[in-house]
Amino acid sequence: MSVSPARLFPDGIAQFRLALQRVEAEQRDRPGAGEGTFPAQALRDLARIGALGAALPTSDGGLGLQDSPAGVLALSDLLRRAGRISLSLGRCVEGHVNVVRLVCLYGTPRQRALVADDLRRGVLAGIWVTDGAPPVTLTHSGTPEGRLEGTKGFASAVREVGIALITARAEPGGETLMVLVPVGERARMGPGPGHLTGMAGSGTGSYDFTGIAVPAASIVGQPGDYLRQPEFSAGAWRASAVALGGMDRLVDLLREELRARGRAENPHQQARIGRAMILRGTAAMWVERAALASCAPDAAGGGETAAIVNLARIAVEEAAMELITLVQRGLGVAAM
Repeated sequence: MSVSPARLFPDGIAQFRLALQRVEAEQRDRPGAGEGTFPAQALRDLARIGALGAALPTSDGGLGLQDSPAGVLALSDLLRRAGRISLSLGRCVEGHVNVVRLVCLYGTPRQRALVADDLRRGVLAGIWVTDGAPPVTLTHSGTPEGRLEGTKGFASAVREVGIALITARAEPGGETLMVLVPVGERARMGPGPGHLTGMAGSGTGSYDFTGIAVPAASIVGQPGDYLRQPEFSAGAWRASAVALGGMDRLVDLLREELRARGRAENPHQQARIGRAMILRGTAAMWVERAALASCAPDAAGGGETAAIVNLARIAVEEAAMELITLVQRGLGVAAM
């Protein structure tokens, strides 16, 4: 039986954020699965509290996390906490949210309803746009149905995703289209690109779409919508929120390790802890500013939103890189 987040959280966004806190606390108390292992339990816990459907508009049974200032701040909290639990988990949740966003912006009411039904049942959506060899194309042979050929070579959470939004080059013509496709056939799954630094647990593989029929109702939007501005650039704030969660975890680990060694009161280490907190705080302020800019009334009108999001991306990246160096110096060989 599917349950909408709106029913799970009758008091709305504030209650949802409290549930996120509890899920994160549960993960801290649970022994880690280790680097390279997909965080399946954490994903199930998020699905259990309705987090996968929360980004849907309220009209589709969600909490409207992408539709208001309060909503995007709660979405930022979701992505940040997911990144704090696991950067791989955060990457997959961010991709899932991106699918919701694109279908809501460019999809038909029927497509929105089908995606909403899947999400309320806890289905994870994936956005797979990086081609393998051969690249994915969509061809028509005089029939209403198209047919896919080719492979996506960078399919995050390939064994967990139930529905994927992919890009395909239409032939003839060469336009890039978005296609919504049910996935999950093990025989179509293959190895991914190899070791991914910081994303070893993302479950990234390849997926062969050759021979899959595509009715017209599965094509989302118009040619070129995937790269349409300012949405394409403005959505980058969500990845920054995930990275901020990784910074949260690094700050925690630095403080915990220094306390365990009895070194937390050392003046040099206290200076490092203080600097780490400044870096994390600066990144948090930029993520919040970018999140709010993404839902501003004039966000669809031009480049200001994209510029703010790009500044936030740079600020978070620079802060994260400095934090990594700081933690390495503070902990020495143990940081490795």
